[in-house]
Amino acid sequence: MELVCPAGNYPSLKAAVDNGADAVYIGFKDDTNARHFAGLNFNDKKAYRALDYARDRGVKVFVAVNTYPQPSGWKRWEAAVDLAADLGVSALIAADMGVLGYAAEKHPDLGLHLSVQGSATNYESLKFYHENFGIRRAVLPRVLSMAQVRQVAAQSPVELEVFAFGSLCIMAEGRCYLSSYVTDQSPNTCGACSPANAVRWEEQADGGLETRLNNVLIDRYKAGLNTLELLPQLQEVGVCAVKIEGRQRSPAYVEQVVSVWRQAIDAMQADPKGYQAKPEWMTALGNVSEGTQTTLGAYSRPWQ
Repeated sequence: MELVCPAGNYPSLKAAVDNGADAVYIGFKDDTNARHFAGLNFNDKKAYRALDYARDRGVKVFVAVNTYPQPSGWKRWEAAVDLAADLGVSALIAADMGVLGYAAEKHPDLGLHLSVQGSATNYESLKFYHENFGIRRAVLPRVLSMAQVRQVAAQSPVELEVFAFGSLCIMAEGRCYLSSYVTDQSPNTCGACSPANAVRWEEQADGGLETRLNNVLIDRYKAGLNTLELLPQLQEVGVCAVKIEGRQRSPAYVEQVVSVWRQAIDAMQADPKGYQAKPEWMTALGNVSEGTQTTLGAYSRPWQ
């Protein structure tokens, strides 16, 4: 099971690589990626430097070009795909069919992963993307339960990657254009995940949280996702990779989270039946989660 880790900048990439990542994912310094924030991401010079550091240590590099281009900006998305191919990255993470089509036609040797922004939640959609664009892997949205992940995995024609730790998405993941109806900004197009000035986490008397987008109630749950306890189940259903969310987080966060997950995956693979999440792992992850709270998120739906 591959451990895929965030690298919002070069120090975070080094932290991920040095603490046991099997792969890191990065973005370029423009709106072609969904974490288009000041101080994050890589220009071409820093991207080459990052690749050298990762490759020298046997770690893969993925590039996220995972937003939806508008006609007036199409050349930027072409340039991002071309740069990823020139870099020789292990995979391009994309969602838009135009971007996928361009990459598949112009750079047939470039590995393609379907971004979570593609919102593929059933095997029929995975089959479509595989047959039409040759994707090798898909990242499943965090809205699926474990039972649904199992169902998709049973018939998926491609490898599956799931989010294992990090923030829960405030919207229906991969369908972020819906947020434009309440914020006038869509992460799918502008590269800024739900604008911070529109997001509210409100603590409730029972210890839970409500999430609101421009004062519209979206959901109620605890703040952060942590599926450490589910590792054996994820492996058993055939998930090939677990993804850590957080390109916008600090190198210290990356170091702590990657280190714990490396230990956990190694322990689980050494003894799947005897695996248990250690209390010190859970404490360490709780200390870096939003609001020091975590949940299994949609993966756990006992009422289903």
